[in-house]
Amino acid sequence: MAEPVPGPTTDRMAAYARQHQMAMIVPVYERDQPGVYYNTAAVYDAGGAYLGKYRKTHIPHTSGFWEKYFFRPGNLGYPVFETRYARVGVYICYDRHFPEGARALALNGAEIVFNPSATVAGLSQYLWKLEQPAHAVANGYFMACSNRVGTEAPWNIGRFYGSSYVVDPRGAFLATGSEDRNELVTATVDLDMIEEVRRVWQFFRDRRPEAYGDLVRL
Repeated sequence: MAEPVPGPTTDRMAAYARQHQMAMIVPVYERDQPGVYYNTAAVYDAGGAYLGKYRKTHIPHTSGFWEKYFFRPGNLGYPVFETRYARVGVYICYDRHFPEGARALALNGAEIVFNPSATVAGLSQYLWKLEQPAHAVANGYFMACSNRVGTEAPWNIGRFYGSSYVVDPRGAFLATGSEDRNELVTATVDLDMIEEVRRVWQFFRDRRPEAYGDLVRL
């Protein structure tokens, strides 16, 4: 099921981006070389141009999700892509539990961060609408968080609970999807709100990077 990026799946989605003049985040199972695979999201601009990719950084390994067997940890850092409409970053599924990458995306200039997910009901469901609004507030950007619905045979590891949403830099929900239907969730975002919020909540002015060295040594 793995394929190169760009590759057949991303090329097909690029055609839709070109047809509908929309930027797209396209998650795929990436084959980098024989035996080396990543959980990757390709980014396409409106018009179909390939802008680059993000590889999932944090790889879980737990009941039903034996991801370390399939994926290497990402090695491309936290890139931000200049689309026709906004500067976008990507954080994939389990990444959302880690605030460090969320901050790195902000420092790299992201205005909207997309988090495509495949997450089942259970221990982390209540965190779904807690952590990512917190990232949006702490970093002063929008987040668009998509999660699949339904079940998948033959593994039957649980029910994917959907609940996709878009949240603004104040943590307010602009749109929310259902738990059980395949659907398109849309929201209108005002990028000027980012500067407005950051002028009020001066988290970036008051950061103290020189005091955080232990975070990467511990």
